[in-house]
Amino acid sequence: MRRRRIVIASQFLFVLGALGLRAWSQPAPPASAADSPALHITLGQSAVPLYTPWKFTIGDSPIDPATNAPVWAEPGFDDSKWESLDLTPKATAQSPITGASGYIPGWSARGHAGYWGFAWYRMRVQVDSAPNVKLAIAGPAQVDDAYQVYDNGALVGSFGDFSSRDAGIYYARPLMFSLAQLAAGSQSGSSHLIAFRIWMGPQTLFQASDVGGFESVPFLGEADAISAEHQVASDEIIRAYLWIPIEAVLFGLLGLVALSLTLVDRSDHVYLWIGGLLLLIAIDAVSGTLSVWTLLVNSRYDQFSHEIALFSLYYAAWVMVWRTWFRQRRPTWIPWALVPLVLVLILSQSIAQNFFFTFVSSPAIEAAHTVSLSVRLFLTALLFFTVFKGIREQGLEGWLVLPAVLLATAAEFHRELRQLGMHTTWFPFGVQITLPVASSLLLVVVLAVLLLRRLVLSIRSQRLMALDVKQAQEVQRVILPEARTSFAGLEIETEYRPARQVGGDFFQLIPHPTDGSLLIVAGDVAGKGLQAGMLVSLLVGAIRSTAEATSDPLSILQALNRRLLGRNEALSTCLALRISANGQAALANAGHLPPYLNGKPVTVDGSLPLGVFEQAEFSTAAFALDINDRLVITSDGLAEAINPDGELFGFARVQHLIASNQSAAQLADAVQAYGQQDDISIIALTRTAPCDDRTQAVEGRSVLDSLAHK
Repeated sequence: MRRRRIVIASQFLFVLGALGLRAWSQPAPPASAADSPALHITLGQSAVPLYTPWKFTIGDSPIDPATNAPVWAEPGFDDSKWESLDLTPKATAQSPITGASGYIPGWSARGHAGYWGFAWYRMRVQVDSAPNVKLAIAGPAQVDDAYQVYDNGALVGSFGDFSSRDAGIYYARPLMFSLAQLAAGSQSGSSHLIAFRIWMGPQTLFQASDVGGFESVPFLGEADAISAEHQVASDEIIRAYLWIPIEAVLFGLLGLVALSLTLVDRSDHVYLWIGGLLLLIAIDAVSGTLSVWTLLVNSRYDQFSHEIALFSLYYAAWVMVWRTWFRQRRPTWIPWALVPLVLVLILSQSIAQNFFFTFVSSPAIEAAHTVSLSVRLFLTALLFFTVFKGIREQGLEGWLVLPAVLLATAAEFHRELRQLGMHTTWFPFGVQITLPVASSLLLVVVLAVLLLRRLVLSIRSQRLMALDVKQAQEVQRVILPEARTSFAGLEIETEYRPARQVGGDFFQLIPHPTDGSLLIVAGDVAGKGLQAGMLVSLLVGAIRSTAEATSDPLSILQALNRRLLGRNEALSTCLALRISANGQAALANAGHLPPYLNGKPVTVDGSLPLGVFEQAEFSTAAFALDINDRLVITSDGLAEAINPDGELFGFARVQHLIASNQSAAQLADAVQAYGQQDDISIIALTRTAPCDDRTQAVEGRSVLDSLAHK
């Protein structure tokens, strides 16, 4: 495979001591007419690149039934009719992948374009060296795609798993293999037939026009020198592909930061989209790191993950990121269209990259290329449509996003840009930097700036919202009666504890200015928070304005019902109760809980809440309050309390608690201790002995004055 392939520098300083090296190509004394020319080398503590003379052929060897070994690996096999290759690299040859010197083109550039499968390289080497020298060979660091190496017909090592059909292809890396040790006292050295059996998968044909087999040469020499060469090549791998783990770290950290911002503003889903996408890119980079530096990830899996599946998902993800960023809801068909487009892109990319090479013909592959390019261009058009729509609607915000979109697009179309002749790979300080890498690194910077700016705006908006909530709290505190109030013949306690900063429960106590009666209106608005608090303010204003014209409970509810009609989802339960000076009580109810008289619920029929129907019928009831009778009006927040075990407080506990004659504050404390979930409001009134007219008049004026100031 070519995308992340490892290359060893083809030239090395070999003289490490007093012993010298001389290497040249010359025909060895032929053992038979079938013998090919041999490379004759004399070794000290050194390693020699095997440039020439190589013999090459495509295809695979038959198996010797006697030895069960490939015939083409045997020293006696006649390879004189094979192609002769001189793999000496040009002085300025440089790998297009890693930038290392010593690069040689593969068999596609040597007359075998379009071929994939097995091929063989053979070379005869005569080695002269001191006795007892351990020999080793360094396999080609850059090769398409897997190989087995033989020494005089014996398998000495391999790269890839040749037990599977596609040789278990991995990204190439430096490997060294031990050869037979020179015998003690040997003066004539040793003769070696070095053979490489190469496998290249069909997917590699998609990578470039000069793929196939050796793209750097093996090295032969003394084991310690080969080990040093191996270390140099391994260090080169780390340096050349250092950007992959850096990319994983940067995108991973930025993704975690983006996800953590949801704790600051849970209503903004863009942090989830960006965080998820960046973590997906980071995971992809981790997979790439493992596939390049280790044998833990098969290159076929990495290719499908990086080049096909995630490659396709990135397009749709960026469209959704910026739609969410600009809070766009239209056109509504775009999110639904992304799903089939991604599926088509995955399938076309799989075919275009020969992933199904055993089932798909060449014309189908060309057609898949066209489909893939068309889908990607359409998705890119959707992406730019989203951004330009954001520019038109939000101005500066859209212009700030545009660089990030351009960088992401450049990364996705880098192959097409390279085919158009653009330079898309650079090697500063020996580190490979491609256009996708440069785009990704700049994208991290741009996204970090955009997220920081959005966070600042979000915090500013939350501060304004907190100020609004605080003002709503103040308004709600003003419009509610005092916790303890005395009227003529009535002692009243009230308690109000919202589940949030602003609640949806409300109640009003309005004494009549002349007849000594008291109007009590209590209710519970659907919902919680600031919206419910605003609706409470509307209802309280309507209650007080209606009470100026009438104190009839049924008329009060009918007026409130008309006020709520036509408002979206504006519903409320409500109870209106008028208590005369002689203790007679008239009740009208719109879906609210009935009050408790001396610990028992007052019998009243059920009815619909306010805001449902214009001609809704509300239930009514009448009863009398004697001296020392206690009437308690509550909201459903008491019964809906839930303890840590998930058990409701329930109406039975509410009735038992009210029957205990505790104060309103004690009732609220008990429910809160159990586990408050909803707003709690309690009105507890007790009828007391009547007072003289003068005291009653003074108390009445005091109450009216108090209410007038609210």
